[in-house]
Formats: sequence, structure tokens, C-alpha cells
Amino acid sequence: MDKFNGLGMHLGNLARLSNAETRSISAENFAGEKGKGGMATEGTGAVAARELGQGWKVSPSINIAGSEVVTLADIQGPGAIQQIWLTVHPQYWRRLVLRCYWDDEESPSVETPVGDFFCQGWCERSNITSLAVCVNPAGGFNSYWEMPFRKHARITIENLAPDEVRGFYYQINYTLTEVPEDHAYFHAQWRRSNPLPYMQDHILLDGVEGQGHYVGTYIAWGVNNCGWWGEGEIKFFLDGDGMWPTICGTGTEDYFGGAWDFEQPKGQYCVFSSP
Repeated sequence: MDKFNGLGMHLGNLARLSNAETRSISAENFAGEKGKGGMATEGTGAVAARELGQGWKVSPSINIAGSEVVTLADIQGPGAIQQIWLTVHPQYWRRLVLRCYWDDEESPSVETPVGDFFCQGWCERSNITSLAVCVNPAGGFNSYWEMPFRKHARITIENLAPDEVRGFYYQINYTLTEVPEDHAYFHAQWRRSNPLPYMQDHILLDGVEGQGHYVGTYIAWGVNNCGWWGEGEIKFFLDGDGMWPTICGTGTEDYFGGAWDFEQPKGQYCVFSSP
């Protein structure tokens, strides 16, 4: 029987044993050290916890100064990020930029506003239920993307605004384990066309080379007219395609798993999310 390394967790293999070690980084344990959680004596919750004392939510969050870059995680591998949870006031969702660096790379593999990474593009909360990203009441952001690294992982958050961000709560759960050669690195990038010129394509992804998996797209779409906006087909140009793509969809709402203009029988838009 092959040895299970603890990656690719799902209900079908929860009972399998491995030698992977679980760790967790938060404002209560900035380095994710073993046996060092809940030891804070100073932090944003110190006043509220003054009668409870050490071990009782003394440092539940951080504040981020204007134009500051904060390192949320600095991890020696091999291992994998398994879940990221965070919450912060909606006014900051486009001001904060999330970046992830794998194995000491100079340019980040993930670079996107915090809100958009968690499918919240307009700084207005919308609950999301999916396998990869969940947004739960009242603004709990969850990412379940598995993000393996072989030597080192670094996750940062940058405040683009001159004003301080108060109350940034986060927890990064990860495993320390061997990473097989066939496990790829996770990437995410962000683009905006504002406005998108008439009869022009908005490029979702470009410049990607090598073997890999395309795992999905989140779109925040603003309409500047009263017409139906959803007949923009998703097109995938693969491995040297010219004018015509290898994969072409039938409409925007169809690509996102809906149909017929996202309408209910009464002709009104219907909100939905699904795995």
C-alpha cells in the first residue's frame, strides 16, 4: 500500500493515517509554533480580556498601518496550505492585496485584492458555498485551495491606502509533509477592464506556460447600459490556437453553471451558489 502523505484531504480518505503535522498561524501564534498558541499578553483584545488573562483572546487580530506590508505567514517546508480563514470590514476588501510566494520566488504566484480572492468584488457581502471558497455570515472568508510548497511559503498582505486598517482577523491552517513531484503550485491573478470597450474581449488569463490545471474564475461585472450582458462566451485558446479557440462556451451565465439569464419564472434575477 502506498504511504499517505496527508494531502488531497476529502471525506474518502479522512480515516487514512499519515505522518503529516498540522500547524496553524494566527494573531495568537504568529509563527505557528508547536505548543505556543494562546500565549499572547499584548494585542488588540487585551483590554477586553483584561479580567480573563493570558490564554483568552488577548490577540485575536492585527491592525495594519497605512501603506504597510505585513507578513502573515513565513513557513519552512515541505508542506501545504490547507485553509485560510479571515475577516475584515468590507471597506478594506479592495484596499488590501493578498500575495503568496512559493519556494523563495521573487514574484508572487498569487496577487489579488482580498475581496476578489474570496469572490467579493464590490465590497458588499454575498454568501458563497463552493468546494474551494466559502463566505459565511457575517463575512467569514474561507479558502480551501490546497497550496503545496517544497521549501518555503510566504503570505503577505499590503494596505494600499494611507489610513490604518483596524481589526484584521486571520487563521492559516497548514500541514508539514512531503510533497510529491506531480503536485503543482497554486496561482491566482487579478485583472480589470474599466470600462471594457465595445466589441472587445476581456482577458481573464494569459501568459501561462507549461503543464497545469485551470481551476476557475471569479468575475465582478458592472453594466453601463440596460441591455442583457450575459452572452459573452468564455473562450480558451490552448497550446498555439490562433483565431479560433479549442473550448468555447455558450454564454456567461452558462459558464457559471446557470441558464436563461439567471432568471426565475417571474423574470427576476435569482441568487444562487453551489459546490
